[in-house]
Amino acid sequence: MTVALINASPKVKGSSSGILLNDLKACLGTKVDIEEICLRTSKLTAEIIEQLKKADTWVVAFPLYVDSLPSHLLACLKQLEKMTWKNKNLNVYGIANCGFYEGNQAEPALNVLKNWCAKAGCAYKGSLGIGGGGAIAVSGNTSAKAGPRANIFKAMKKFADRIVKKEGEVNKYATVAFPRFIYKIAAQNSWRKMIKANGGKKRDLNRRLDTYLEGSTN
Repeated sequence: MTVALINASPKVKGSSSGILLNDLKACLGTKVDIEEICLRTSKLTAEIIEQLKKADTWVVAFPLYVDSLPSHLLACLKQLEKMTWKNKNLNVYGIANCGFYEGNQAEPALNVLKNWCAKAGCAYKGSLGIGGGGAIAVSGNTSAKAGPRANIFKAMKKFADRIVKKEGEVNKYATVAFPRFIYKIAAQNSWRKMIKANGGKKRDLNRRLDTYLEGSTN
């Protein structure tokens, strides 16, 4: 069995998708052969296509973008849709992470992946929707078994077991291992730091887009 771990985050390094795939890889251990693939552009290379062909199972990890998949991933899936994957009995799983605290916010995006599988002739086997993506990104150097990713790692172990057995199940959801209000405070502090680093002010976080555009034309 060969599993393609597909990181579809546009980030070059430090992505939550990459961290989650590393956790999954640890859970899979030596039970399967693994092909690690990065999708950061909207056009597939011949090398990536060959890697995908080697695998009978794909795990597509991506960040939630406006309740859907990143546009470059959609473009890649559109290219893959035209290929004859249906003759390979291909199994597809997903891992979607989002900035929302609740992992089930990723459900609409995972339905997009499910619908793509139906059209492309692949077997959709279920996915993980992960909340608290911002905390995942800053916890990359810590143990997944404890700390912010503890709950997620428990779900990941069960997810890995299903992948090895090629079992399908309904989508599952998990979030970071601390209360929602703490996550919200941490997120707000992070936004303040980012806007200050980019030359803005805290009050700019409350500006509406239409007000901002009106001010920029004066």
